[in-house]
This record gives sequence, structure tokens and C-alpha cells, in this order.
Amino acid sequence: MDILVCIDDTDNLESRGTGKLAAILCDALEKNGWGMCQAITRHQMLVHPDIPYTSHNSAMCFAAEIGQKFLHPFTEYAQSFLVRESAPGSDPGLCIVRLDRLDDPEALIEFGRKTKTDVLTKEEAYRLAAHLNIHLSEHGGTGQGVIGAIAGCGLRLSGNDGRFRGHFYIDADRLRVDELIRQTGCNVVMGLDGDILTDDEPVLIGEKVKAVLKDDKAILFVFAQPDEQTGEISWRTCTKEQLRCF
Repeated sequence: MDILVCIDDTDNLESRGTGKLAAILCDALEKNGWGMCQAITRHQMLVHPDIPYTSHNSAMCFAAEIGQKFLHPFTEYAQSFLVRESAPGSDPGLCIVRLDRLDDPEALIEFGRKTKTDVLTKEEAYRLAAHLNIHLSEHGGTGQGVIGAIAGCGLRLSGNDGRFRGHFYIDADRLRVDELIRQTGCNVVMGLDGDILTDDEPVLIGEKVKAVLKDDKAILFVFAQPDEQTGEISWRTCTKEQLRCF
């Protein structure tokens, strides 16, 4: 059985980030023999004066394959984990989506997209969860994190939003595309203009090489950089700042 799990608003400026807590949840799911997880993605929502958040207003989501009999134990574990581990002053929310029972995926995706442009409410989040028969729960503070939690599931489900948590450690200054794909496990190396690079093209390796979720694939974005002396164009992995739009 395939599920999506998303948590939001679990931290404060001094605590472990929400991404770290999502990673611990993944680890617990697998160590308990409940199932297997996919990589965690970070989803950015609207930054607005009317929306309380710690630093970036982003949620963390992962997909997992879980045995049906283990869904309830995992849900109980995740709820108690958030109560126990979320930082003081946070407003944690948890969303778990059973994809086999999701009759209107577009409604969930659309809600996720709206949180990138509009200020939404807890009432709207709970109304959607009830309509779609989705688990949505709050575990401290105001519970405002339920908005980002359900939105993060929608954005992950869209297959076209978010950066994968963490970055790749590559011990080289330059790699061919095929070797870069082999080392990172990404599906495609792509220019910011949408062009897909061929296997034999060289890529300069910058700091903190990160992947983006696009077209349901892990994409490694690069940009064209002219040589200061020769003017020759080279491909280089994108900086964190260049990837903020994803």
C-alpha cells in the first residue's frame, strides 16, 4: 500500500529542523519493518505576514510503501513522536494519505498549489481532509501546521514541486553527465532552459549539489557559465539560490 506522509511546523529557530524529524520518521518506519520509504522532499509555501512560521514556511514530505496492517501503528507512532519531539512554541501538523483511497487527487494537488499564492486556513485544510478521507492531525500549539502538512502531500503528489532534502557529496571538480547520474542516482541532468544534457557532456561541480522533483523524476539542474578568459560556455551545477524557485 502506497502512502504519502508530510509534517510541518515542528521546529523553532534553535531546534532540529522539520527535515530531520521527517528523516527520523522514515528511519522508524523501516526499522520497525513496516515498509520502505522514498526520499524526502521540501515544499515551499507562501511567505506572508499573516502566516506564522519559523524561518521558511516549508513542509517535508515522503512517500512510502507500507503493509496495510502497519498503517495504524505507524500513524500512532508518528502522532506521539510529534508530540514528544516537536520544539516548544511550534504548531506541528501531520498528514497521511492512502493513495489507493484518494478519489480526487487533483483537489489535493490544487490545495497544495494554492498555499504557494494564498493565505489558507485550518478550517479549509480540515474540510479538504474530510472530503478526501485523509488523516490530518495537529499535535501542539495552534496546530497551524496542518495546513502545510496537507499541502505538502498535494505538492509531492503533483510530481512537480520541491527540492530533495540534503545534498550529494561528489569528490570531483568535473564529471560527465553519465557519471554524475551514476553517483547521484538522479534521473536526468537538465539545463534551466529545460534542455536535457547528453551522457558525454561535462559538468562543473559546484557546492551543495541538490536534486529537484520535476515530472515525477529527480532532476539535477545545471546552468551555462561562460569562462571569464576564453568565453567558452561550460555547464555547472546550480546553486542553492538558483533552486529556490522549486
